[in-house]
Amino acid sequence: MTKKEQERSVVLNKVLIGELSKRQAAEVLGLSVRQVKRLLAGYRKEGARVLAHGNRGKKPKHTLDDDIKKRVAALAVSTYAGVNTQHFTELLAEREDIVLSRSSVRRILLDVGLTSPRKRRPPKHRSRRERWSQEGMLLQLDGSRHDWLEGRGPYLTLIGAIDDATGKVPYALFREQEDAQGYFLLLNHIVTKEGIPLALYHDRHGIFERSPKDRESLEEQLTGQMAPTQFGRLMAELGTASIPASSPQAKGRIERLWGTFQDRLTSELRLAGAKTIKEANQVLWDFLPRFNSKFAVQPLKPGLAYRQTERGFIPEETFCFKYQRTVGQDNVVRFKEFRFQIMPSNERSSYSRVRVEIHERMDGSVAVYYQGHCLATKPAPAEAPVLRVSNIARVMPNKPNSEHSAIPMVGANTLAEPKEIAHPKPGSNHPWRRPFKVHIDGRRG
Repeated sequence: MTKKEQERSVVLNKVLIGELSKRQAAEVLGLSVRQVKRLLAGYRKEGARVLAHGNRGKKPKHTLDDDIKKRVAALAVSTYAGVNTQHFTELLAEREDIVLSRSSVRRILLDVGLTSPRKRRPPKHRSRRERWSQEGMLLQLDGSRHDWLEGRGPYLTLIGAIDDATGKVPYALFREQEDAQGYFLLLNHIVTKEGIPLALYHDRHGIFERSPKDRESLEEQLTGQMAPTQFGRLMAELGTASIPASSPQAKGRIERLWGTFQDRLTSELRLAGAKTIKEANQVLWDFLPRFNSKFAVQPLKPGLAYRQTERGFIPEETFCFKYQRTVGQDNVVRFKEFRFQIMPSNERSSYSRVRVEIHERMDGSVAVYYQGHCLATKPAPAEAPVLRVSNIARVMPNKPNSEHSAIPMVGANTLAEPKEIAHPKPGSNHPWRRPFKVHIDGRRG
């Protein structure tokens, strides 16, 4: 008898000798009074045997036949040796007319000591690596998408960097999305205030490096090398090493930083009542010095490893998006929806058919460079197709810039929005409001 059956037998015996009432027995056993009466009647006739389940000792109707089990086990080590459990189950149904569930097949194989031949990757042993020895040697970059404003404003992405040696956060900023411009602004501030770091540690986001599956251009196929991303080109110009991480655990220092920020910084933003990205950035920049003073540690080696920029370094010429374009025969170069007329200079009277470099700066302005020199440009006259489009407003600068100035664009990396023109609404008696009449011959009018 099981323990449960023994407890029921003791209670029923107490009912028979009058120590307990049927209602009290029902409360003790957790049964209804009717069920206790049924058990008691059977207990008087058959004794304790009535307490056992009626199916005990019987073979279940849905059990598998022993011959099928033996056949499945034999097929697993002969015809279908080396086939994983799921595939083996499908093959049994397709070729052997043995329809079983995967769990049933797995149970049969385990009973005879057969495991799935598919090897699972064992868990990796991970350990924390040693910090780099000096501040400025390695910065970890990443972005964190989170409800930083807790519903008071839009979802924001926090882009930041952390020094591997000290745990210091040199700079961070809120952006609407994780974009290349945000990382450009981040690194621009760090280089301007601290210096150029020796290496950057980041994930394999498309901002940092191109995927090997990307389609190569004809020029890339001829050179045998894929062109870098805008951020990759920036790191090459700064002489900073790029180290991609293979997993989130590899850059665990900045991942743990986001956990701390999502706790502490979110509370700071809530206490300050920040609702916009501008207010959030102000709270963030006030928070960083206090965070660094509390959580930063001393590096193994004193001093800074940041490299200082060379004399004459112009951040606007480095921290910008650069594109290659070919000048037309009329000395006009196109960029997005804009057309720039290149003016003659002392070096060249014409720039027809030469390759120039377009710099799209962080403030939204555009400049044209040739062999490292900024060219004087002005807006090119509009072409006939543009003049015919009367319902789209093209916002273009109307003053030629000086030799070393840039042509302002409308917003950073954006084009001018078309202006909506109000059209008069036809009246109720307008001919357009009259319905068409269809004649018998099918004509309308």
